[in-house]
Amino acid sequence: MSTYRFRNATVADLKLLGQWQRQPHVSAWWDSEEPYDAADLEDTRVARWIVLLDDQPFAYMQDYTVHGWDDHHFAHLPRGTRGIDQYIGVSDMLGKGHGPGFIAERMTTLFSDGAPMIATDPHPDNARAIAAYRKLGFIEIGPAQETAWGLILPMVAERPEDH
Repeated sequence: MSTYRFRNATVADLKLLGQWQRQPHVSAWWDSEEPYDAADLEDTRVARWIVLLDDQPFAYMQDYTVHGWDDHHFAHLPRGTRGIDQYIGVSDMLGKGHGPGFIAERMTTLFSDGAPMIATDPHPDNARAIAAYRKLGFIEIGPAQETAWGLILPMVAERPEDH
């Protein structure tokens, strides 16, 4: 069984994140024109993580308060809801179940920390991401829509004991 570890992204990771964001499988869905900088890492609304497998960094994940922006498309969800975004930066780690694996681990932590829901917003054409989210229990809560952050498909997962 794989064991994923999450460590806070730091300024020392900015070069690695930039490299990952330039990978075609990432840049197709993730804005690589504006790579992260030190100010982004200081934004307390967003927890930014480097995901490691066997101590090797291979992915990036972030979770954030959906109520941190007045105009956020998930602001109508219950207080405490966390949004998530992520990508696998190392291409040879794709298609091996790592995405759902580490997302599930982070979801468990967020739910045990009290989040009533977890929201995500993949591009509607990102079939791989949507399939992974559905596998993890996410459901669509509306049609594709244009937002300040681009075209998204709104999806949520509820805390398991709330079903």
